[in-house]
Amino acid sequence: MTSLILATTTPGEAEIFASLQGEGASIGRPSVFVRLSRCNLACQWCDTAYTWRFAGDNRPHRDNLAFERGSNQVAMNVEDVAARIAAFGVPRLVVTGGEPLLQAPALARMIAILRETVTPLHVEIETNGTVEPSPALDALIDQYNVSPKLAHSGNPAALALIPERLAAWAAEPRALFKFVIATPADLDDVRTLAQTFPIVPERLFVMPEGTDSATLRERARWLAEAAMQAGWRFTDRLHIHLYGDTRGT
Repeated sequence: MTSLILATTTPGEAEIFASLQGEGASIGRPSVFVRLSRCNLACQWCDTAYTWRFAGDNRPHRDNLAFERGSNQVAMNVEDVAARIAAFGVPRLVVTGGEPLLQAPALARMIAILRETVTPLHVEIETNGTVEPSPALDALIDQYNVSPKLAHSGNPAALALIPERLAAWAAEPRALFKFVIATPADLDDVRTLAQTFPIVPERLFVMPEGTDSATLRERARWLAEAAMQAGWRFTDRLHIHLYGDTRGT
């Protein structure tokens, strides 16, 4: 039996929920979310550190919290995950994490089952851009929301910004780039990446980093203007304004 490892909202309860997509090109669209556990990177400002920073993991994080693995992870067979998603009756699925592409074989099986019961179905994968999707999974995906991690994330560039992967995503018309921005200096990194690979402005979003409305609004003031000047797209974090920094939203 094939299983997926999911994050939890409460111990033992998988993080599968319906909400509005809060970021990027699909912002405001009703969606079903499934949050998978495990990540190959460690962003110091990550707002879902409960998917990877388990007891014994000493990778830096600004909150310096360690989560107990048993209460923050749950295994579900792919048939059960597909049934749970289908029950919402929403024709848009967003697979997030963690890093979902680390579980590509099981994820492909789950989505294949889901597509047999939910028609039409639009599937988005949210990824940090470091992992190549398997052919079986790639054939089932409508949209990739690729969020490469800049230097301020605390990840070494050798791990977070892999040239061949960035070039492949830039050449993939289904891929939309979303860069998390904390300070104006981060925009220099975005400009360099956009020129190097290259990334067309229509597929490049910049988003303020923050887990509360006040921080997001303060950063949005200068970031929106920078996006205008560069010809990029700006995205807010709608779910933070609506629900706060909470699981299952």
